[in-house]
Amino acid sequence: MTLVRLSSTALSRSRFAVSPLTETLGSVMALERSGPGAWIARWHAEHQDAFRRWLRRDEVAAGLIPLVAATKWLPDLVAPPPTDGMQTRVQDELGEVRRFTDAEVREAIAQSVAASWKPQDTSWLRLTGLAARVATVLEEGWELFVAPDWARRRSVLERDIMYRAGLLAAYGWKHAVETMTRNPTWVGEDAIRFSNQHWPDREVGDEGLVFVPHTAGGGRWLCERPPSFALVYPARGAGDQPETPVYDALATLLGAGRAKVVRELTTPATSSQLAQVLDVSLGTVSAHLSVLREADVVTRAKLGRNVVYRLTERGGELVSLLGSPVPDREA
Repeated sequence: MTLVRLSSTALSRSRFAVSPLTETLGSVMALERSGPGAWIARWHAEHQDAFRRWLRRDEVAAGLIPLVAATKWLPDLVAPPPTDGMQTRVQDELGEVRRFTDAEVREAIAQSVAASWKPQDTSWLRLTGLAARVATVLEEGWELFVAPDWARRRSVLERDIMYRAGLLAAYGWKHAVETMTRNPTWVGEDAIRFSNQHWPDREVGDEGLVFVPHTAGGGRWLCERPPSFALVYPARGAGDQPETPVYDALATLLGAGRAKVVRELTTPATSSQLAQVLDVSLGTVSAHLSVLREADVVTRAKLGRNVVYRLTERGGELVSLLGSPVPDREA
C-alpha cells in the first residue's frame, strides 16, 4: 500500500486545479486501452481511426502512449503538477515537460517500463532531444483529441470542483476526498491511500496537495515534482450516456430539454456550464431554467461572481421518482 502523507498544515493549503495536460494524458491513455467503459464508448469509437493513424506516423507517440497506458508508474515528465490552479495553460505545462534532459527522460521511462504489465518498445529512446519530442507528442494529443471539446470538458471539471468545494465547506477534506473514488482512501488522520502497490510513501509538506479532476474514464494517478504533488481523480458526470432506446418518463412530463437540465442539476451548475455540457445555446438553457424555477424544481444562488442553479427538494424528489430512463420495449 502506498500512502500520500500530509503534514499538519498540508490540508489547509490544499486546493483544486484544472490541467489541460492531465486531460490530454487521460484521453490518450483511454484511447490506447480496449474495452472502454460505457460512459466514453462513443467518444472512444469516434476517435480510434485518427488515434491509430497518429501512432503509426510518429515513433515517439507509438512508444510513449502504449507505455503510459500500461504502467503502474507514470514517467514524471508527462505528469507535472499544475501550478496555476484554475488558470493552468497547456503551453505552460508543456514547458515543464521540455525541461528534462535526455538522461532524465531515459531514467523516467526505464522506471515506467519496469512497472508495465506489457512488453514495451523503447527503441525511440535512441533519439536525442527527447523531452522536446515528448512535449510535441502531448501537444498533438491535446490538439487532436481534447482541444476541440475543451469548452465542454472544462465545464464538467469546473462543476466537479464546485461540488467538491461544497462538500469541503460542509464536511471537511476527509469527506471530500472519500467521494473521489469508489474505494475508501483515508488512512488514519493524516494520509490518503493512493495505491495498493508497495511504492515509497509520498510526504506532502506545507505547499499542500493539489486535486485535479479529469473526464477521460475512471483512472487516478499522482503527479509529482517534490515538493509539489497533485492527485488526479475522475470527475463526476464526465461521460457520454449509452445510446440505448429508452422510455423517459421525466422527458414525457417536462419535455426532453428541461429533463436534461434537471438531470444535469443533480450536480449544481451555472447556466453557461449547462449550455456547454448540453451543447445548446445559453438562451435555450435560460428559458428552461426560468420555467423550472417557476415550478419550484430548481433554485439559484449567488456564489462569488457566479449564479449557481441546483435542484430544490421538489426537484430532487422528481428525479428520484422519474429520473432513470428504462429500456423501451417497443424499440
